[in-house]
Amino acid sequence: MELHNLKPKRGSTKNRKRIARGEGSRGGTSTRGNKGAQARTGYQAKRGFEGGQMPLHKRVPKFGFKNINRVEYKGINMDVIAELADKTKVKELNKAFFVEHGLAHKKDLIKILGRGSNKIAKAYEITADAFSETAKNAIEAKNGKAIVTPAPVNKK
Repeated sequence: MELHNLKPKRGSTKNRKRIARGEGSRGGTSTRGNKGAQARTGYQAKRGFEGGQMPLHKRVPKFGFKNINRVEYKGINMDVIAELADKTKVKELNKAFFVEHGLAHKKDLIKILGRGSNKIAKAYEITADAFSETAKNAIEAKNGKAIVTPAPVNKK
């Protein structure tokens, strides 16, 4: 066996159908039917086009609202903070600490939430962009500090 006499296995390949190539083939319309845009060369259906019928994306009712002024916070609960602070023996928690331990990303705005606020045993000094009322009360009840970082000013 050599390269010049290799052939595909018998029955594994088929000849291409030669459409509109004389009398022995499918007629002159090349299996495209008669006339119209789809019979023409270069035809490409637009995405969502349903042959002139009102397309689905226009038939379905629209609803909802996206507030462009919404401020999205990354919420971190008190039980998670208490557990992490006990493990690391830290009393001052800030954005860099949360990023370092994978609780937030560098560009996230952080809000401290009150779930598990009864699990706090020590006084912590926590710096974040926002605090829920429960979290703030729980921190201050243990003589800790809830420090809110000033919001960045948008210059237009």
